[in-house]
Amino acid sequence: MLEIDGSEHSGSGTIVRDAVPFCILTGQAIHLRNIRAKRDKPGLRPQHLKALEAAASLCGGKLTGGTVGSREILFHPGKGIKGGTFTWDIGTAGSTAMLTLSLMPLGLFADGDSTYRMTGGLFQDFAPSLFHLKHVLLPTVRKMGVEAEVRIIQPGYVPKGGGRLELQITPLQEALKPLNLVSQGRVESMEGIALASHLKERDVSRRMNRECEKTLKEKELRPEIELLYDERERPAFERASIQPGAALTIWAQTYTGCLIGADMAGARGRTAEFIGRQTALDLLGDLGSGATVDRHLADQVIPFAALAKGMSAFRIPSVTEHVEARLWLVEKILGAKSRIRENLVTIEGIGFLRER
Repeated sequence: MLEIDGSEHSGSGTIVRDAVPFCILTGQAIHLRNIRAKRDKPGLRPQHLKALEAAASLCGGKLTGGTVGSREILFHPGKGIKGGTFTWDIGTAGSTAMLTLSLMPLGLFADGDSTYRMTGGLFQDFAPSLFHLKHVLLPTVRKMGVEAEVRIIQPGYVPKGGGRLELQITPLQEALKPLNLVSQGRVESMEGIALASHLKERDVSRRMNRECEKTLKEKELRPEIELLYDERERPAFERASIQPGAALTIWAQTYTGCLIGADMAGARGRTAEFIGRQTALDLLGDLGSGATVDRHLADQVIPFAALAKGMSAFRIPSVTEHVEARLWLVEKILGAKSRIRENLVTIEGIGFLRER
């Protein structure tokens, strides 16, 4: 049985979300202890527990210790990974984007096409938004051979959640290709989405957009930002959010093929102007670093690069605890060696293919 100390590196939920799916792929049982030891509320939160339960349902695995607050679990994977249609509700405003990222590697090696329907939060702090996942992450990993599409059905915000998405993913027929993004290059285009639910009378989408555009134009960048107002009578998606909320996501595409994004959700006491300005500054910061992936993609692409066949190379804005944790896990569980030199990450992928 593989022993993983959840207090290592980030000591965060990233270790929980990654370790069990990796062990399902390799067929290893795992004992995970000291779960989220470095967080204010250690142990499993509802969103982490749902990731474990979902992974177990996909492979017929056995989870022991799977309760909210648990600091230790045992997991024995099943024999295969099932395709089909699955539905999970986090039950809180926990991040559906993080749940999606946890389960995608399993969908890539399932025995058939998969549809994952999830309910929870789509836009919140401490997690990338669904817009970032849809417009930055997925197009990046498609270059590696991933076939996946995500559809937003209903926005969901803190504190109530209630957001809904649908992910469709096709299993791989051959190993993923490595990701090679070494040079950022000049920005060719910049797009974005400013979403406000039940806040049209306060003109929140336009205010976020105006401040974001103003900040970027100071650097001679001109984004095209779509304004979305989500109202009960006229929902922006299939259904309107169950509560007021706001989110802004912007992304730049460079001529070398890099996608670099930034996002921020609304919160009590946070003005639309602050969201617009700070999101623009975050994007400018990552662009100014010379990175070829943004601060979210920097760790998100690591599992895909580890599973790919060949050497991946990409430049990150900075070395974060999440980058360190994911590089540690892909080496410990998958055997993928990595190196960081002057923020250039190289990963020797294992060329993983699972017999079905």
